[in-house]
Amino acid sequence: MSKTFPVENIKPLISQGHIHFGENKVQEAMEKWTDLKSKFKDIKLHLIGKLQTNKVKFTLPLFDYIHSLDSLKLAEKLSIQQKKIGFKPKIFIQVNIGDEIQKNGIKKGDLEIFLKRCKKDFDLNVVGLMCLPPNDGKHELYFKEMNYLNKKFHLTDLSMGMSNDYQSAILYGATFVRIGSKIFGSRN
Repeated sequence: MSKTFPVENIKPLISQGHIHFGENKVQEAMEKWTDLKSKFKDIKLHLIGKLQTNKVKFTLPLFDYIHSLDSLKLAEKLSIQQKKIGFKPKIFIQVNIGDEIQKNGIKKGDLEIFLKRCKKDFDLNVVGLMCLPPNDGKHELYFKEMNYLNKKFHLTDLSMGMSNDYQSAILYGATFVRIGSKIFGSRN
């Protein structure tokens, strides 16, 4: 996660061959990555944060991965935009794995129908699930459940885990982890 870090902090990683980077704000990503992606064609940019429907037109084709699909309204907007520009990003459905009121995401019980609609009605390239588990010390339980759901729906990728719990996430099948502070240091 390169969010809030300037381009000067990112370039050394690019020079070492790192190609996957995450951002959580569309505006910040546009300012930082538009030029970098035109110079470094192999870079894959991941939108980790909440995507508002009014920002979709700025999101594609800048982002190669969207980790936060959390509503049918957003699915429809992404579908329209991908058809308009001829580019299909890889998409993760955000699951509200802990049923937390304050968090976005699809409820576990609604996941099957939501996934089918995303694929059938909106022709989205859903590659996996994503979660931000509750901060209750039970992250391994949530990671295990996410792994089960991902396999149940025959999805290939799983986005979960951050700098403090990424090792557990990987043990439970995470193919994408969000590591920022372990690479860049603490944010201001």
